[in-house]
Amino acid sequence: MSQANRKMKVSVGLSGGVDSAAAAAILVQKGYDVAGFYIEAYNEPGCRTDEDKKDALKVALQLGIRYEVIDLREEYKEKVVEYFYREYERGRTPNPDIVCNEEIKFGVFYDEMMARGYDYVASGHYARIVEVPSLSGSKFIRLLQRARDIKKDQSYFLWRVASSKLKHILFPLGELTKDEVRAKARQLGLGNADKPDSMGVCMMGQLDVREFLYKKLGERKGEIVMKCGSETVVVGEHNGLWFYTIGERRGIAVDKKILKNMGMKTEDMSPLYVIRKDVEHNRLIVGTKEECYTNQLSISNLQFVIEQDIHKLLKEKRLYIRIRNLGELYEVEKIEGEMVTTKKEMEGVAGGQSAVMYMDTGVWGEEVIVGGGVIV
Repeated sequence: MSQANRKMKVSVGLSGGVDSAAAAAILVQKGYDVAGFYIEAYNEPGCRTDEDKKDALKVALQLGIRYEVIDLREEYKEKVVEYFYREYERGRTPNPDIVCNEEIKFGVFYDEMMARGYDYVASGHYARIVEVPSLSGSKFIRLLQRARDIKKDQSYFLWRVASSKLKHILFPLGELTKDEVRAKARQLGLGNADKPDSMGVCMMGQLDVREFLYKKLGERKGEIVMKCGSETVVVGEHNGLWFYTIGERRGIAVDKKILKNMGMKTEDMSPLYVIRKDVEHNRLIVGTKEECYTNQLSISNLQFVIEQDIHKLLKEKRLYIRIRNLGELYEVEKIEGEMVTTKKEMEGVAGGQSAVMYMDTGVWGEEVIVGGGVIV
């Protein structure tokens, strides 16, 4: 067969779930030469790896495509699990899904598929890849765009995938809603059409993060403190900074007697939230809900994938920032070095999380990613 007439080869990461199965089915229907790969990355007690692997095989058999299990457990442990522990130990909130996509799915796996001669790597992510004119209008550039199904959009998790790879990546579900995906899977008779969505950490599944961290990091007790006027008062004890998340209430154990001595009446006491972590002194700083908000954040390694002056977007009020998946898009007012100021206050800004920059294309829901960095 001549190069011009051959089918384009696509490798699909089959997770055992309905999304990747539907993605593979769509590509088969479109005439691609499809192969399914189950990426074995994490296989610890309580993990659904064996069940998911069987479901992935069933899908491949039903679609009549080649199937292979690729073992990336060592790479996953080194690049994702160790990063996960390391960030928590530093008092930061990691984002393993972003690292997993960058380093594993569209890193090690992508590189292996390209080396094997595949034309594309595809997945069941809800995101789109579009070509948009550069700000100067001199050329078109490929960028990640939010999925049509805004409630399932996963573009935030994909922002660190190298832009140079986008020409070899396919997201067949980008223009579909979740309901449409399930309906298509039922229509095709796929056995996992109604399988519940996987939750939790990328390629780990449902994970008790507290237990996971306890096994590796144990406990390290320290003080819980809060501001009282100009003073900082010790109001309780924590078991380890890694067990707490900025902007959340879970696990905060304070001594109400101390609060009463501070002049606070029990009936007037507002719920307390994690405001900050003082890693150097092993202190957990708590405060009221209002103290969780800020319109400024510092971003390390802030980079943009468009080469033109980003201040043109600022001037046109077309630059937005998102600090968590499916979170609100905040209009950016100013960028000075690593400091970003937003028009509206953001809640629960946590160090270690990604801050992803989106450009307004003129149509709500079709914003494209133009850069990002990690919150300090």
